[in-house]
Amino acid sequence: MSETNELRIAVIGAGPAGVYSSDIFLRQLGKLGEELGLGTKARIDLFEKLPVPFGLVRYGVAPDHPSIKFIASALEKTLDNPDIHLYCDVEFGKDVTLDELLERYDAVLFATGAVEDKPLGLPGADLDGVYGAAKFVEWYDGYPTGVREWPLDAEEVAVIGGGNVAMDVARELMRNADDLKERTDIPDNVYEGIKANKAKTLHLFIRRGVAQAKFSVQELREMEKLPGVQLIINEDDFDLDDDTIEEAGKDKLTRQMVEELFAIREMAEDMEDDGDTDFEGNPADRKYYIHFNSAPVEVLGADGKVKAIRVEKTTTSADGKMTRTGEFEEYPVQAVYHAIGYKPASAPGIAYDDRRAHLANANGDGRITTEASGEGAQVRERLYATGWAKRGPVGLIGSTKSDALLIVTNMLEDLSKAAEGGRVAADRDPESIDRLLASRGVKPIDFAGWKKVDAFERAEGAKEGREHKKVIDPEQMRALAHA
Repeated sequence: MSETNELRIAVIGAGPAGVYSSDIFLRQLGKLGEELGLGTKARIDLFEKLPVPFGLVRYGVAPDHPSIKFIASALEKTLDNPDIHLYCDVEFGKDVTLDELLERYDAVLFATGAVEDKPLGLPGADLDGVYGAAKFVEWYDGYPTGVREWPLDAEEVAVIGGGNVAMDVARELMRNADDLKERTDIPDNVYEGIKANKAKTLHLFIRRGVAQAKFSVQELREMEKLPGVQLIINEDDFDLDDDTIEEAGKDKLTRQMVEELFAIREMAEDMEDDGDTDFEGNPADRKYYIHFNSAPVEVLGADGKVKAIRVEKTTTSADGKMTRTGEFEEYPVQAVYHAIGYKPASAPGIAYDDRRAHLANANGDGRITTEASGEGAQVRERLYATGWAKRGPVGLIGSTKSDALLIVTNMLEDLSKAAEGGRVAADRDPESIDRLLASRGVKPIDFAGWKKVDAFERAEGAKEGREHKKVIDPEQMRALAHA
């Protein structure tokens, strides 16, 4: 038995939240460990249910985001750390239980993401042709257990949502397949699917006004550069009152977003004046309508299929309060995509806060509790949550870093108060988890295994003059990783 005296931490989820937290834990321990009586050494075991790491960065963001390559590269550098041990293809609750982890680790941190859509909740939401964004994102990102084909036969489509996921979905539906292939790692099935896409008209419906949307400036700039696509706006949506402009100016990101939207308004006017062109002045064969203050109220159907969407005009006050006007309009569409939020995953043995859609934790400080809220909610020792698991599906990847620092600070504080300098797990043999998984026939994929998958993807991409080409079959990933 090779018993060690280092702190032992288990992290569930190898997406940005899990990787950032692992890195920050080791850094903060190095800085504060001696002072807190914890020492400066820790072993972090990072468990991921998918055969490959990076979660949201690899499988939750559109492939044409240029910044994603940089984020993935930074995450990979973090994982290349002898104190962080990657266990991909190991599912919490199935391959290993909470009690088994608590026996072997001094603390367990949940950094699980989100794979389900919030339900649309409109009449007609069950019609054929209504899709949640999450499943579509899984398709175009090549999620290992996602579908391999997607029906893209609607000529007129609607996208509902005022955030970045709605923008991603709309952009991919308006994408030129060859342009997308040239600059991204999409697999062949996605290329063929988008090449056959019949969509010619897209309507993006945002319930609130220009100043209340939740788009990032980067998303807007990507929307501006779609070959063959004409952007069309409603002038009235940009008639903002002084109070709204003043309120928007208080927040830097909101101000930048509004400024970019006004740039898009000018661009849309130029496209129309130039004879319905795209951003480069070429004839546009697809039209992308952006509707603010437009709340879909019903999906209309015929023979069980989508035929139109009914939308109510709204007004939005400076403080973001939306008021319905009773004015309705119908738009012919044959498909409706809703991107109105994700529902973060639950975890076996951990209470879930259904109202806020995250793991139950005390006052948002990341300490897991016995129930969602109320006087009976007690903190459960040695259990923590970070990222979307802690706060629900809000915030960008950058928010995950500030989350991680808060949670790590709380973890170190709790460990320093625990007996024997936080070393409370009964089984301190670092090889114990490997024996347990092996006894169940579970073959984890480690960092070296991931590098083999990555090398293969780069080699396949190079054959086509691309940097990368995604492997999507989980069995192929396993074969490559274990070769």
